[in-house]
Amino acid sequence: MNPKLEKLFVALENDRLKLFQLLTNVDEVTLSRNPNSNKWSIRQIVVHLFVSEKLSLGYMKKKSLGIETFENSGWIESVKLVLLILSQRLPFKYKAPKSVVQHTPADISIAEIQNQWDSLRSELKEFLNSIEDKNLKKKIYKHPRAGMLNVVQAITFFREHYIHHLPQIERLLKA
Repeated sequence: MNPKLEKLFVALENDRLKLFQLLTNVDEVTLSRNPNSNKWSIRQIVVHLFVSEKLSLGYMKKKSLGIETFENSGWIESVKLVLLILSQRLPFKYKAPKSVVQHTPADISIAEIQNQWDSLRSELKEFLNSIEDKNLKKKIYKHPRAGMLNVVQAITFFREHYIHHLPQIERLLKA
């Protein structure tokens, strides 16, 4: 795997492992509690993170089949990524994309999410291993708001997405 991708993947995986460590002894009532109808429970947030990554990986795998035909990302995509990171770091709420909501299972245990995510991360690692250095800048990831980005930018966003949702989870654990 490209060293830059490997560094991002390891950080992403460490974040996921810390999340499940944080949730290890949390009871089902706490995991499922919605503060109100407009807010997600801890379980819903975790499922959202998982489903977002699963759908994104599926899209990138499909696009990578024709990777040679895609344009390279440039300074515009770099600016988009910076704006995307800023948007994730600010305390604003965003509506989840319809495709993510439609593919989000309602009743799934944290243990099952963890098992499925373990498998997905193995799949992600295998995929990242398959990306040749010459194709790192190819635009194969489609963010719902930022548009087409490259694989490095995609993994960077996955991590920022987690960082964005972590304070929500921590607040719900304290409540």
